[in-house]
Amino acid sequence: MAKMRIGDLAQKAGVTPRTIRYYENLGLISPSEREGAGFRYYTDTELARLQKIDCLKSLGLTLEEVASVIDLYFEDSTGIKGKQKVLEILHRHLHETDDKIEALAQFRSELQASIHKIQQCIETGSS
Repeated sequence: MAKMRIGDLAQKAGVTPRTIRYYENLGLISPSEREGAGFRYYTDTELARLQKIDCLKSLGLTLEEVASVIDLYFEDSTGIKGKQKVLEILHRHLHETDDKIEALAQFRSELQASIHKIQQCIETGSS
């Protein structure tokens, strides 16, 4: 398996070295090995993890949510466990979104009522 330094990995994954270090701090990836001078070396495994992180983020998952699911994709070769967990997360996002839409619709209705009430006061000259 070919080893890459952080700059090479970043270029292949389309991210910055800073992003890779950040993901390391979060425990999303780790170098396959380190040398005495502090150089980090990575393999195609870490590249695959970075690509999966990007994919999960594009679905709307937070990095915390990504952390809760990423290992499932690499422990289960079918990817079914990871997909099931992502589906649970996405259903939760949908429910939260529906709640927000309902709250916004209620707020919109209240705004319209306030606007109407103030317009009536202006038209009738009352306070």
